[in-house]
Amino acid sequence: MSNGNTITIVGNVTRDPELRFTPSGQATATFGIAVNRRWQNRQNQQWEEATSFFDVVCWREMAENASESLTKGARVIVTGRLEQRNWETQDGEKRSKVEIIADEIGPSLRWATAQIVRNERRGLSMDTGEVPVTPPPPGDVSPAAYTYEEEPF
Repeated sequence: MSNGNTITIVGNVTRDPELRFTPSGQATATFGIAVNRRWQNRQNQQWEEATSFFDVVCWREMAENASESLTKGARVIVTGRLEQRNWETQDGEKRSKVEIIADEIGPSLRWATAQIVRNERRGLSMDTGEVPVTPPPPGDVSPAAYTYEEEPF
């Protein structure tokens, strides 16, 4: 993501992820996230709050993992990029929407705990060309020995 279009938000899932598959079989999931902002009004010393709502889209294994792991109300951290999607309704009205295309999704541990379960990689991905990484045996590598491209666990 070197194009400078990176966003990180922390908020609560507003609806369970909806998992779908493209005609070619690629998984995609969408869910909503609410981000609350609270501040004290300096003029009247009252607390005020505003909520922003965002749609998040994720693909492939992340889509399947999000669908299995996230539920309405869960507090998550989402990092990704903003992307505008345009379409036309059946009535000919033009519509557009800005979505967050997720690169990473994780649980917020501020007020909760989480148990991470690693999934097996499925092999070479035809659409990304990624090659599976076999982690070294436990205790065999110091943390400094990892490179940016390797998985940390």
